[in-house]
Amino acid sequence: MNNSFLSNLFGEKYNADNFFLMAGPCVVENEEVVMKTAERVIGICDRLKIPYVFKASYRKANRTRLDSFTGIGDENALKLLAKVKSTFNVPIVTDIHDASEAAMAAEYVDVLQIPAFLCRQTDILVAAAATGKVVNVKKGQFLSPEAMQFAVDKLQQSGNNNIVLTDRGASFGYHDLIVDYRGIPTMKTMGVPVVLDCTHSLQQPNQTSGVTGGNPAMIETIARAGIAVGADGLFIETHPDPSVAKSDGANMLRLDLFESLLEKLTRLKQVVNTL
Repeated sequence: MNNSFLSNLFGEKYNADNFFLMAGPCVVENEEVVMKTAERVIGICDRLKIPYVFKASYRKANRTRLDSFTGIGDENALKLLAKVKSTFNVPIVTDIHDASEAAMAAEYVDVLQIPAFLCRQTDILVAAAATGKVVNVKKGQFLSPEAMQFAVDKLQQSGNNNIVLTDRGASFGYHDLIVDYRGIPTMKTMGVPVVLDCTHSLQQPNQTSGVTGGNPAMIETIARAGIAVGADGLFIETHPDPSVAKSDGANMLRLDLFESLLEKLTRLKQVVNTL
């Protein structure tokens, strides 16, 4: 597996015996939420020796309704992400939504994330590859795991081998998603680290309100199963108070529940390592 770039990404905090974590609020709402979340999760991850990437989108481009919150402005949000990086010495991941955004975002963050709906868009993959940053591609809800080989090929043929794939569930009817855990070992055969998105996998899209629903009570179930089948990393969105979160609050984990969950998952990972 091509995972040598992970040791460069995490530096001295890289721990090959544990899963790595991408976590944070869905979107940059304000400085207080971003800094509070980062400080809390970093403290937990340092104690449990979990390599950690802080996650927040600087803008949300894929919204159902026109009046949905999309961000505080690109420059303001990216500067806050840079502040997290400099304050806590932690790598940052954020979404890009168009090829023209890749170089801009790469000035502030360490990992460029390609949203699931855009995983087949050649121009955005090529632009992300050209930055030399780690590229995390989320598997489209409409794609088989095998089809992600073509996203990997596009990045590699564009000169970038720093690739992560993330499963975030597959469409199941109109209003739900389901995780097919066969996808994790399938995508690992492509020679790249594979992450399971434990929160977006629990989304309930296409609600009549125009606001996506979710089932956060199942986050632990999804995460435990992901570790058991060999996921290299987990992606979990968290917020101090999801009930007032400006994006994806319905499927985020409450920040005060994070430590207990990560303790359980770390113990489970230790067991898996012995098998």
